[in-house]
Amino acid sequence: MNSMNAPMILPWIARKAGISDELALKLWRRAASEAEYLTGKSEGSEFWGLSVERFLSIVEDEVGNTPSYNLTPAPQMSWMWRHQSRMSMLSIVAAQNAYRYWQNTWDNMYPQKKVA
Repeated sequence: MNSMNAPMILPWIARKAGISDELALKLWRRAASEAEYLTGKSEGSEFWGLSVERFLSIVEDEVGNTPSYNLTPAPQMSWMWRHQSRMSMLSIVAAQNAYRYWQNTWDNMYPQKKVA
């Protein structure tokens, strides 16, 4: 995986976590490699979602394992990604339920005649 495929937010996350851009890119490549192995894909929403989730988790582990001389700990970001993923899934579930409701209503209003 090359740096061209890294998300544009990578430097921001690196600064927030207190790590270098180079280390963030190295951790991103690791996360993307793991996501590709787990999904069997190197693109698509499932791959990207898992890549970001793995990246944030790896960054948190890395920051937790390095000695920190800052008084404030690095922010934990993986919870935000998981929360956003759950919220987007709720929208999909709501849309599916609305579709099923309208499809059932339509079918009940205009039942198809069975051909013998």
